[in-house]
Amino acid sequence: MSAKPTVRPSPIKKAAIKVAKKAPAKTECVIVREDPPPVRVITEPVTPKRKGINPDSLRFIDLFCGIGGFRIAFEKAGGKCVFSSDYDKFSQQTYKANFGELPHGDINQVDVADIPSHDILCAGFPCQPFSIAGVSKKNSLGRLHGFDDVKQGNLFFSIADILDHHRPSAFVLENVKNLKGHDKGRTFTVIKDTLETILGYTIYTKIIDARTVVPQHRERIFIVGFREKRDFEFPVFPEQGPLLGSILESRPDAKYTLTDHLWNYLQNYAAKHKAAGNGFGFGLVSKKDTTRTLSARYHKDGSEILIAQNGKNPRRLTPRECARLMGYPDDYKLVVSDTQAYRQFGNSVVVPVVERIAKAVMATLNRPVDEKLNLVLRDEKRIEGVGQTSSSLAPVTKYPAKKRTRTKK
Repeated sequence: MSAKPTVRPSPIKKAAIKVAKKAPAKTECVIVREDPPPVRVITEPVTPKRKGINPDSLRFIDLFCGIGGFRIAFEKAGGKCVFSSDYDKFSQQTYKANFGELPHGDINQVDVADIPSHDILCAGFPCQPFSIAGVSKKNSLGRLHGFDDVKQGNLFFSIADILDHHRPSAFVLENVKNLKGHDKGRTFTVIKDTLETILGYTIYTKIIDARTVVPQHRERIFIVGFREKRDFEFPVFPEQGPLLGSILESRPDAKYTLTDHLWNYLQNYAAKHKAAGNGFGFGLVSKKDTTRTLSARYHKDGSEILIAQNGKNPRRLTPRECARLMGYPDDYKLVVSDTQAYRQFGNSVVVPVVERIAKAVMATLNRPVDEKLNLVLRDEKRIEGVGQTSSSLAPVTKYPAKKRTRTKK
């Protein structure tokens, strides 16, 4: 197993670059039935296409699975996981402890034809090449980001190659909010054109803030795609979510309280940047608050989320509290060091968000392909401090499928 992901030549990436260069300023929304895939290795008997799909039979694969947030969500929705992959050895340990199986390693070392057939592809592909923090760090170090990041930026095209080969009925992708604006929108244009024009899927996108289901401000973009043209509506989320106090432990270990030295350093650091007009600083919260976004760097000093304590220095969240902050159940096993646990939960999806999307996707696949939704416009009441509307219709972007461009294998 490779310690770092390798780079595999992607025929889809070459086609995507050509499409991006030739893309017109405006595109007519014409629906054309996709061409059949040029090559398909059949490893199992192919069942006839059905107008409706039994949710109990829906099989999904869990790519860049991390510690299994997608898996928990889709299994709760009735799906069956048939393949998982993640190259990080510590995430593999946590995954195996909770699901009884070791994920495959580097996805680029797995032959696409060896991946089992599936109905839904799930992937929270690495966000560091596109996140605001990740781009800023790479720029400061003179490193490439986005698709130019050799280590992680090309992993989207690994997903595209699997979609091209297996042609699953649907997919759900997750990434940071900044994916849509990265490189002045060009990155997302390549992704959209790859999924629509080259692969022939109808896609829907929405940026969802998890603070309506967990006490954390965490905005992520979700891209849902369907092989056939189907009407789809993202689920409606509650207007008001839980408060931080609902996930805190009653007697956290004293080791999570900041030392005087670290607390003084963080206060001085924040004061220095405030005087310079910068926004850097710590995030001090109480039981009645919602936290900032939990990041993979939380293990360093915990500065983005510090819990106020009476008569004491503030403290970090415990790993169990981080698990709850991401919507994991209390019986979820924590088997790695605190440092690794912080990284894992900081990189995870929020389980209740994905669970709602999973149920909506499965409900859509279980309807006849040509069945139209009875869409009812809702009052678009702005959720105070959330940055989204109570209607799931307004923020959704739908991209109709286009004629599929065949790729050379």
